[in-house]
Amino acid sequence: MRLAIDAMGGDHAPKEIVLGAMKAVQEYKDIEVTLVGNERQIKEYLTNQERIQILHTEEVILGTDEPVRAVRRKKNSSMVLAAKLVADGEADGCISAGNTGALMAAGLFVVGRIEGIDRPALSPTLPTINGDGFTLLDVGANVDAKPENLLQYAIMGSIYSEKVRSISKPRVGLLNIGTEEKKGTELTKNTFHLLENAALNFVGNVEARDLLDGVADVVITDGFTGNMVLKTIEGTAMSVFQMLKTALSSSVKSKLAAAVLMPDLKKLKSKMDYSEYGGAGLFGLKAPVIKAHGSSDANSIYNAVRQTREMVDKKVVETIKQTIEREIVK
Repeated sequence: MRLAIDAMGGDHAPKEIVLGAMKAVQEYKDIEVTLVGNERQIKEYLTNQERIQILHTEEVILGTDEPVRAVRRKKNSSMVLAAKLVADGEADGCISAGNTGALMAAGLFVVGRIEGIDRPALSPTLPTINGDGFTLLDVGANVDAKPENLLQYAIMGSIYSEKVRSISKPRVGLLNIGTEEKKGTELTKNTFHLLENAALNFVGNVEARDLLDGVADVVITDGFTGNMVLKTIEGTAMSVFQMLKTALSSSVKSKLAAAVLMPDLKKLKSKMDYSEYGGAGLFGLKAPVIKAHGSSDANSIYNAVRQTREMVDKKVVETIKQTIEREIVK
């Protein structure tokens, strides 16, 4: 199995990208990795090249670049070249922690969409209290969506959850302002009826307040709403831990208590870190494309590699293609 990684994308590139790739190769003996980026900078941190190759380029897509224009003009950038390796059949999947919009554009223009998928969805797996997590589609690939798009998201999310997360008959929920069938906008009302009649384990409407309680394994919404939910969960977790840190350092007594609680607090923080589940999959493309968090460390990159490997090994894309052909394409 061959995976391409954009070594220059993200806040801590290339160091954390390289360290994460080496950890993954050491753990998984069946993968080969191509690091795409500046060879000199990569080699500063690459202490073991076993099953790791470097594709040199000095061009990089920056976080401030306009996504579509950058992909079209910077054809030799590390991100575009990683996607091209997939398109050319030289890699089975690719990973980047770089510009999200640019990666989505590279996925669409270079890797290509599955026939029958109108709009790919950006889909992270987020934490729940019981540790199982839930997959949220879409979190920003498409601000506007039609009911047919949300049905496709539900099919893809269900297949991913079954194949990669090993959930039998994943529960699919539609994010709404209430659980009643007639609640919500025209989009959610029309989507409800499509999901109700689809070959899915649809559990109905779910509310945002219940997401972390594990009310569903797959939660469907439009990209505008999904992005706000994602940022709210991420921001709330960061704020809570910051408040805890402030409270536990306010006095000598608090600091003593913090020393005792620290191991448990670290476990809790790890449990609420959605990068532990991997990156956000760009579902609906002809091959796995994973968007790692922009601030990814080595462990986050390792988890993104693990996730991509699972998607390739469990033939997630092939299953999506077959299901869409059977259920959607006429």
